[in-house]
Amino acid sequence: MKFRTLIVAAGLALASGAAFANSCPKEMKAIDAALPTAKLNDAQMAEVKKLRAEGQKLHEAKKHKESMEALGKAKAILKI
Repeated sequence: MKFRTLIVAAGLALASGAAFANSCPKEMKAIDAALPTAKLNDAQMAEVKKLRAEGQKLHEAKKHKESMEALGKAKAILKI
């Protein structure tokens, strides 16, 4: 019984990692699409671009949870 629970938990952990991995590029595209028309001051624009670049770097390093956090902060500044 415990073994089965462990297998199910491991499967769910892997599935959630894959979900994050597939979401990162979608989030980056949404940020890229919103940037040209965003009404941000220079400091906000710089922060969004920094967070977007950080998100891509983390995604490429297979740190998807951290990538999604950075991209989420960028989206919050953009209000998307």
